Amino acid sequence: MSIDKDVLTTGEVAKICNVAPRTVSKWFDSGALKGYRIPGSKDRRIPVPELVKFMKAHGIPLDGITGGRTRVLIVDDDVDVTNTLKDVLIDRTNYDVRVASSGFEAGMECERFRPHVLLLDMHLGNNNDADQVTNLVNTSDSLQMTKIVPMSGKLTDGQAAALSSKGYEGFLRKPFQVRQVVESIEAATAMVY
Repeated sequence: MSIDKDVLTTGEVAKICNVAPRTVSKWFDSGALKGYRIPGSKDRRIPVPELVKFMKAHGIPLDGITGGRTRVLIVDDDVDVTNTLKDVLIDRTNYDVRVASSGFEAGMECERFRPHVLLLDMHLGNNNDADQVTNLVNTSDSLQMTKIVPMSGKLTDGQAAALSSKGYEGFLRKPFQVRQVVESIEAATAMVY
């Protein structure tokens, strides 16, 4: 089930978690699963970020929530890189691909598109932009499923190795082959599913 909405019904949550709708109602009524009731009704609604937190806390596999096409956001201020990479990925994969060329644009696109994978140039803008985009992804409830794959042609091997300790998934050294990009995306999404 592909999640394109911000709020789900108890029936939708039940399908995602592979349980009966009544079980979801019990989770909600006990306060274990956060959400709200529709005014004037007994119907319950569960925000997707709350569902993700609940599933992670209780060890429920996230594969039900991340189905559908893999969403990839390419963030690089080199327009040639973003356009070429976007065209190649669209031609050779089934990914839903978007691009951004600045930290601000990346932030806006992250909130709208909610990518599964963010391919992020580590030298974006004034070199602080990549850190700001990373911070946005790491602190936003709606972006908990997003994995960041850093890209650079300037980092030393030691600097590249240190990226994993900062929460990044893998590393792409420029220039790279399409196969390497696809493998990085697949590795990052395998951790999500």
